[in-house]
Amino acid sequence: MRLSQMLFVTLRDDPADAEIPSHKLLLRAGYIRRIGSGIYAYLPLMWRVLQKVSQIVREEMNATGAQECLLPQLQPADLWKESGRWDTYTKAEGIMFSLIDRREQQLGLGPTHEEVITAIARDMIRSYRQLPLNLYQIQTKFRDEIRPRFGLMRGREFIMKDAYSFHTDEASLKETYQDMYQAYSNILRRSGLAFRAVEADSGAIGGSGSTEFMILAEAGEDEVLYTEDGKYAANVEKAVSLPIDAETSRFTTYEKRDTPGTETIEKVCQLLNCSPTQLVKNVLYQTVYDNGTTVLVLVSIRGDQEVNEVKLQNELTKLASEYGAKTIISLNVPNVEAQQAWTTKSLPLGYIAPDIADEYITANKQIHSKFLRLVDRTAVDLKNFVTGANEAGYHVVGANWGEQFKLPERVVDIRKSRPGDRATHNPEQILQSARGVEAGHIFQLGTKYSQAMGATYTNEQGEEKPLVMGCFGVGVSRLAQAAVEQSYDKDGIIWPVAIAPYHAIVTIPNIKDAQQIEIAQKLYTELNQAGIETLLDDRDERAGVKFKDADLIGIPYRIVTGRAIANGKVEVVERATRKSQEIAIDEVTTTLKQWITQAIE
Repeated sequence: MRLSQMLFVTLRDDPADAEIPSHKLLLRAGYIRRIGSGIYAYLPLMWRVLQKVSQIVREEMNATGAQECLLPQLQPADLWKESGRWDTYTKAEGIMFSLIDRREQQLGLGPTHEEVITAIARDMIRSYRQLPLNLYQIQTKFRDEIRPRFGLMRGREFIMKDAYSFHTDEASLKETYQDMYQAYSNILRRSGLAFRAVEADSGAIGGSGSTEFMILAEAGEDEVLYTEDGKYAANVEKAVSLPIDAETSRFTTYEKRDTPGTETIEKVCQLLNCSPTQLVKNVLYQTVYDNGTTVLVLVSIRGDQEVNEVKLQNELTKLASEYGAKTIISLNVPNVEAQQAWTTKSLPLGYIAPDIADEYITANKQIHSKFLRLVDRTAVDLKNFVTGANEAGYHVVGANWGEQFKLPERVVDIRKSRPGDRATHNPEQILQSARGVEAGHIFQLGTKYSQAMGATYTNEQGEEKPLVMGCFGVGVSRLAQAAVEQSYDKDGIIWPVAIAPYHAIVTIPNIKDAQQIEIAQKLYTELNQAGIETLLDDRDERAGVKFKDADLIGIPYRIVTGRAIANGKVEVVERATRKSQEIAIDEVTTTLKQWITQAIE
C-alpha cells in the first residue's frame, strides 16, 4: 500500500481524553477514531492488526479441534431469564444493553453467549456419541460500561473470541480446559507478548475454576500476585495467602476504655498504643438480592486487613437460596442516608462491636431482621483483642471470643491478599506484585447453565444427564491495544512483528530524486511479491516527517533509499532496537525474510 493513497492522518499532540500511553498512541498514529463514549472505529492500519490477531486465534483454536461458528448479537431476554442472569446483567452489573422491539419483546445485545450456545446444544445434542464438542466465534460484543476508558481496553463495543465446550463429565472438561490453556499460551506467545497465567475469580460467568491470561504492562488495570518460584500466580481478587503473624496483645484484662475521636484504626491504635493486628474491626455491608430482600452483613476482620469485596460477594451469593433468591443485585457499605431506610436508631459508626444488637434493624418484610455475622479467619485466633464498644467514643480491650463475644458461626476467608504476604504453598515464598491487562479468561462452568436451561444428553446407560460445559474467551481488540501498552517508546508504537499491520515501510527521503523513487518502487514490489507486507511512503513530505511517522506507527523495519544508494545499498532500521545498518539492495528481501521468520517463530 502506498501511503499517499491511504487514509493516513497522524497527530503530533496527545488527545485530551486519552489517559494511558497505548490509547494516546493508537489515536495519534491513526489506528482508531473515537465515535462516541467507549465506541471506536478501527481504521485500516488497526483492522490489519486485528485480522492478524484473529488469524492466530483461529489457527490455535482450529488446532484443538474447535469448530468456528457465528452466533447472533441480538438475544431474547427469555434465554437469560432461564439461566437466571437477566437481572444480574441488567440490574446488578448493569452492563447489558437491553431493549424492547416493536412486538414488545425484551432483547439484549450480547455481552457474552452462554445462554445462546446452551439453547443450541439443548436442541441439537442428544447422545454422548456427539461429545465432546467445542464451538467458537470471533465477533463484536457489547457492554454498557459505567465508565468507558482507556480506549479499546474498556470500551462498550469490542471484538472477542468466545468458545463453549460440551462434555459428558468433569474429566473430559478438564482435558479441553488444558487444551485451551495451551492454546491461549500459544496465542500470546505467537503474538510476541510477555504474559502470565493466573488463578482468577469466575464472576458473573460462574463455574468451579478459572484462569486469566494477563499481558504484563505497567498501566494494566489488574494487579497480579505471584511467587518467584513460579508455583503460584493469581489475580488479587482471587489470591490467597498467609498474612503476617499477629502481635501478642499487651492487654490481659477486659475493660471498657474512653477513646474519643478514634473512628479509624490508626487513631485507636495510636491512642491505646496497640498494633492493628491486635484489633477486630467490624465492617457493615448492605446487600440486595434479586428478589428484593436486603440483608445487613457485619464482617469482623483483623484490624490490619482489608475486606476483599469480590470474595465477600461470592460468599453471600452462596447464601442466596437461604433468602429465597438466586443472585445479588448490589453490595456496598451503606451511607447514612441508606441506613435511615432500615435503622431504628443511629449506629455507633467507628465503634461497632461484633455483637451489635439486631434491634437496630427495623421490622420490614423486604429487610432481613437480623445481622448476618461473618468472621474472617484472621480474627478467629486473636486473644485479648481490642474492638468497638457499641458506643460512640468507646472501645473495649482484652476481649476474647467465647467470653465477651460469641464467635460468629460463619468463618470465611474474605481478606484481600497483598504484596509481602507469605504464600500458602510455601511460607518462605513472599508474594510479589505486577500489573497486567486481562487478554484471555478460561472457565470450567460445569452444569450451571445446562441444569438451569435443561440441556441434557443420554449416556451409555440410556440415562439423561446435564451437559458439562466450559467457556473460553480472548479479547481480540483488547489484546491488540495491550500489545502497544507493553511495547512503546517516546517516539511511538513498537509492534511485535507477528501482529504488526505491515512488516516493513520503504521511505523515500526526497520525492524529487528519480533514483530514490526508482529503487524504492523496485524494493516495494519485490518485498510484497516475497510475502513481506510493505508500505511505501511516497508522500511529498520532508524526510524528518516521514521518519517520525514511521516511528509513531511502529512498523518493525524501515528501509530508507537515501545517500547509501550511491554505494548500491539502503539503510535498514529495526524499530524495536533502533539498530541501523546498510544492506545491499539485492540482499534486502532475503535479509528481511530471514529476520521476520526468526521474529515470529
